Amino acid sequence: MTTPLIQLTDIAYRYPLTSKNTVSGLNFKLNRGQVLGVVGVNGSGKTTLCHIIRGFIPSFFQGTLHGEVLINGQSVNQYDDTELSQLIGYIFQNPFTQISGVKETVREEIGYGLENLGKPSSEINRRVDEVISLLNLQPIEYKNPFALSGGQKQLVAIAAILAIDPDIFIFDEPTSQLDPAGTNKVFAIIAQLKEQNKTVIIVEHKLDLMMEYVDQLLVLNRDGTQAMFGQPRRILAHVDPDMEMALPTATQIFRQLQPKYQLANQETVPVTERDIVTTIQKLKRGGDV
Repeated sequence: MTTPLIQLTDIAYRYPLTSKNTVSGLNFKLNRGQVLGVVGVNGSGKTTLCHIIRGFIPSFFQGTLHGEVLINGQSVNQYDDTELSQLIGYIFQNPFTQISGVKETVREEIGYGLENLGKPSSEINRRVDEVISLLNLQPIEYKNPFALSGGQKQLVAIAAILAIDPDIFIFDEPTSQLDPAGTNKVFAIIAQLKEQNKTVIIVEHKLDLMMEYVDQLLVLNRDGTQAMFGQPRRILAHVDPDMEMALPTATQIFRQLQPKYQLANQETVPVTERDIVTTIQKLKRGGDV
């Protein structure tokens, strides 16, 4: 039986000086090469969950953590910081916190993590060249990172993680600083990582884009408890209409069609544009539309 790459068992966490858990009752497994989407209202613990998986909690944020986090069958606490930084790449929501502040050019900033890992200069230059080309960062390659826009800083932060080439990528609202072109570029990177059999965890409010790539979906309740986990098409078929949760456009359209065409009690629902187009085409062939 294949060991899950990531496994959380009975996870609960409380920040210091607080009386309630931020997250609790988290139980799920993620296999190598899968993309996990994490959704929930603001304050439901999405970023906290990401910090737990990366090992920032409780080592950096302190507080009280219960349960077990396994990466490759080994407790996350048994990895040292260098091992985790090579195994798990974390792209923060705010790129300002990810720029080191010690490098004078974008090129140097992208290679900084590799320097800290002791990689030879020839390998650093090769990897930096690759990600600069991938993200079309040549126009800003020799600019100071702090002279960039928020969106440009975000792309540089992503480039620095791509250069390290970890097995696991955590994207915490990576497109919050980006325009539509930059957003599409980030999701193109996620598609490429999926093709490379990388494992990706993504927190994102742009559900229509996210649903094109996710294999599993984790839904968090407002109080940080786990509402649902599983395949998106099955999960969203059973979301309570009264639940405080945004839905992909395709799923919203399907729900509007359900009462008119007697499509209730479906085991799966459309979650992408392609899904809903296929559904409508089937209805047309049946003479229902």
